[in-house]
Amino acid sequence: MTLEDIASAAEAADGVAPFNEATLLAVTAGDEPRVGDTTDAWALIAFGDAPVELAVHPDERNKGWGRRLVDGLLAKGETQFWAHGDLPAAQALAASAGLAPARTLLILRLIPGRQPETAPNPGRQPEGRGREGARGRLDDITIRPSTPDDIDAIIAVNARAFASHPEQGAMDRADFDRRAASDWFDHNGLFVAERDGRIVGFHWTKIDPSTGSGQGTGEVYVVGVDPDEQGTGLGTALTARGLDHLTAAGVEAIDLYVEGDNAPALAVYHRLGFTEHARDTLYSKPT
Repeated sequence: MTLEDIASAAEAADGVAPFNEATLLAVTAGDEPRVGDTTDAWALIAFGDAPVELAVHPDERNKGWGRRLVDGLLAKGETQFWAHGDLPAAQALAASAGLAPARTLLILRLIPGRQPETAPNPGRQPEGRGREGARGRLDDITIRPSTPDDIDAIIAVNARAFASHPEQGAMDRADFDRRAASDWFDHNGLFVAERDGRIVGFHWTKIDPSTGSGQGTGEVYVVGVDPDEQGTGLGTALTARGLDHLTAAGVEAIDLYVEGDNAPALAVYHRLGFTEHARDTLYSKPT
């Protein structure tokens, strides 16, 4: 049985995918994992310095596989494990193995047509003060669909915007190209913001028709704003432009991922009508 087989069976049983997109792309590309093993009962894998992800086939659960796998990985020096969905069984396994929550990634969801009427007008944000206030006006910002010529500039903004982010900040041209090779990629759904001809932000949207029925699920895939533009309202404007695009495409729901401790981003998304749908928790061995 392949990792994809285990993943598919686990997702059907749990309602949440046990491996993230980056992992599945790396598997498809044939990358060499740091740790990895798959049997008919379970699968585990980790690439680079990413945390371990593992899943037990639904037919093989309640046999102690999860605890034996985690104990074996801990004995080999692994210290971090993703629990996608943070399901009760994962919480119990982590507690029994002496692992503690170290990071929370929230999955927020918006149902088109249910946005609050009080959602902010992205073009009329209150200006900041001082240096940011002078740049706070969005009048000289142009937001448009991207072209292939914009990719290097998008990657540069991404690196600055996510310099402290353990996954997104590491995106290089090869990683971008791998994601863009997916059948859902569309330049018309990747928006860039320009000021004086320079790209200072972007909103990468995603529509995955394989989820649900009808037009599927949309996603606020990545919103990146150059640090020099923070406080100008550009992030909200980019988010709103992408939401308009996804809503016009007829998606049934729009999801996004955000760090659980990112209070400014959470405030923006809640004002736009997003509510918590699920969460991923990174469990770690206390030092």
